[in-house]
Amino acid sequence: MDIDLVFKIAAIGIIVAVLNQVLIRSGREEQAMLTTLAGLIVVLFMIIQQISELFNTIKTVFKL
Repeated sequence: MDIDLVFKIAAIGIIVAVLNQVLIRSGREEQAMLTTLAGLIVVLFMIIQQISELFNTIKTVFKL
């Protein structure tokens, strides 16, 4: 796993947290929740891709 992935996830987390706070302070709680949910989905897709690569590597190593 690259350290770049960790930095990307951290950057997404910081951006989502800032947007969440700005939206809550402006009285837009629904948009804040949707922004948080969108950030979570983006990070989950990034992790799912890495897990897929891990399984492909395991198949290659064990010749399955």
